[in-house]
Amino acid sequence: MRLSRLKAMSFGELTLRGRQEASKWLDRMAHADDAQAPARRTVPRSTLASSAFASLLRGAVDDAVPGLLAARLPEAQEAVRASAEETLEGRFDLLGFRGLSFGDPIDWHLDPVSGRRAPRVHWSRLDALDPRQVGDSKVVWELGRMQWLVGLGQAYRLSGEERFASFAAQRIQDFLGANPPGVGIHWASSLECAMRILSWSWALGLMRGAAAWDDAWCSELLAALEDHARHVERFLSVAFSPNTHLTGEALGLFYAGLLCPGFERARQWRSRGLEILLEESHRQILGDGIYFEQATCYQRYTAEMGLHVVALARQAGLELPGDYGERLQLLLDALLALRRPDGGMPAIGDADGGWMLPFARRAPDDLRGVFALAAALFERADYAWAAGGPAPELLWLLGASGLAAFDALTPRPPAVPPSRLFPEGGYAVMAGGWEPDAHQLILDVGPLGCPISAGHGHADLLSLQLSAFGEAYVVDPGTYAYTADAAWRDHFRSTAAHSTVVVDGQGQARPAGPFAWRERPAAHTHRWLSTPELDFADAHHAAYARLADPVRHRRRVLFVKPRYFLVADDLEGAAEHHVELRFQFSPRRASLEADGWVRVRGALGRGLLVLAFAQVPLEARLLEGGSGPAEGWVAPDYGRRCPAPVLIYSAVAKLPLRILTLLLPCGDVAQPAPRVTPLWGAPGEPVGVAFENGERAFFEEDDGRLVGGHLEGSAPSRGRTR
Repeated sequence: MRLSRLKAMSFGELTLRGRQEASKWLDRMAHADDAQAPARRTVPRSTLASSAFASLLRGAVDDAVPGLLAARLPEAQEAVRASAEETLEGRFDLLGFRGLSFGDPIDWHLDPVSGRRAPRVHWSRLDALDPRQVGDSKVVWELGRMQWLVGLGQAYRLSGEERFASFAAQRIQDFLGANPPGVGIHWASSLECAMRILSWSWALGLMRGAAAWDDAWCSELLAALEDHARHVERFLSVAFSPNTHLTGEALGLFYAGLLCPGFERARQWRSRGLEILLEESHRQILGDGIYFEQATCYQRYTAEMGLHVVALARQAGLELPGDYGERLQLLLDALLALRRPDGGMPAIGDADGGWMLPFARRAPDDLRGVFALAAALFERADYAWAAGGPAPELLWLLGASGLAAFDALTPRPPAVPPSRLFPEGGYAVMAGGWEPDAHQLILDVGPLGCPISAGHGHADLLSLQLSAFGEAYVVDPGTYAYTADAAWRDHFRSTAAHSTVVVDGQGQARPAGPFAWRERPAAHTHRWLSTPELDFADAHHAAYARLADPVRHRRRVLFVKPRYFLVADDLEGAAEHHVELRFQFSPRRASLEADGWVRVRGALGRGLLVLAFAQVPLEARLLEGGSGPAEGWVAPDYGRRCPAPVLIYSAVAKLPLRILTLLLPCGDVAQPAPRVTPLWGAPGEPVGVAFENGERAFFEEDDGRLVGGHLEGSAPSRGRTR
């Protein structure tokens, strides 16, 4: 795989990588392994622009913020205090882990989950993806991002208590002593250095005036910040990870250049950072607004970065190119369309559970803070609607003026229909409305990852997710881990973990390391139709063409608005194969009934009914939390997994094979299910289902292909959703 990757590199990329390898060697020569911390240098505090915090980090110095937070968002004020108290006790909530302890004093190189400690050597000698050497680098790095400093700074600003600021200063000093320039795991990723620049910038602003943050200490911290910016500039991820790594690093340079104009290279950092961010907005944000790696977590990261760029640029009086704001809103519009009816962000592709700069503690799928900021910056009423009200992020990033801008809006849902095809990103969204109790289905009809790297993509072609009455029922399983456990890593991004079809026990692609695939298959959309009555999607993939008897999977989905979904899966081939149709549910109660229906129970007595048909015997199984990864598990956050029922329909049959599945939301899941009959039809006749009251939902067939969806008759007498 390495040889093939080398052959695929352009001359420019080879040259760039060669330069960076030479820089690594020179850096290694300059910094001996296990070096003692050098005498700390200082940078005059005047390096900071005298008005930098007042004009750029408004919430850090706005005297109105504490009072507004107490009056408008008291629960956020209480959360700041509680989180800061935990930090003082040496307990850290990082990613999906709660109450982690790294010792006292903090062992900055320890992964407390695995118990492994990264060696104190030059960063270029470390393999941060090798858990045997460093444990889970994500956990170690998350501590080293020092985003918890923001919480301590917020607590200091709200209370005036010196203990928060003193603790923060002491821990930064400890870090600098344990991590001299170039030595240790915290220098092994330029992104992590950039994230520290952001955290330190906000700490400098939030803890201004504290006794422990006098001129001498701030001058020392500024010198460390400058060291970090120089490192980021030298080792930008332009070749290794030109994704959110690169944009995060660019944002770090942008911050350093804006806040510290007295740095020797401040102008170059500001210019280079902004240049990268503008260029990448055209490369990483596709024409339909989907983030190019097909991972919603990193789409959210990209939105966060963009909002900081817009906010800081406006507050610094910098004029951004006109289309940057347009590109960012395109990305936000896509997030708004993908957003579940309950307001949560669906998990698609990888997710590491982190945030770019958390001003409030949020679940990984909570988009309210993002949309609140976007509403204020772009004066968008639909973003304000998605935010569900003002958020702490408004006050901390934009100050009182941000809250005023939000309050000036009248929230309302988008004026466009909620059903939408994203042809470049590869998603079809079928939704009954913008209401919080609407039904929604998301179908993956795109490629495995982006053309440059599929590292964060999953083998989930033609997989679906389904919400009923606003609740998530059929879900993406999540990510769980990157490097800590290879078996679980491979499972959660495998085909078997997603709600699609598995053939002969094979995935659509085979892993080639934690962030690579041996194959890069893609799904292709044949037809998309959306009307007030029906949504219809038709797509296929040929990922199983590598089998001895090549197999093609074609999936059609019909949404009879706003009531139920019909799925037709066609497996085309010539030989006998073992076929599994899988549906991964969120954690909830599910049962397989004697009449063949599967009942999945939700809140308020509502639920989802599932029934599948084939012209060969189908074996139905419900598994949950079994001994193997593929037996019913989801990961709600990085490092956390929990049992959740998975429904598997399986058959051994000579292809071609067609399976019809009815997904029927019902207002009372305890009621008897309706009687449903499959329609197989002779060539040219309807294929679908017929209900006992005479209603028929079916696909129109043309030359053996299902080309459209139709509805006849009235709604099912049972299982009615409205």
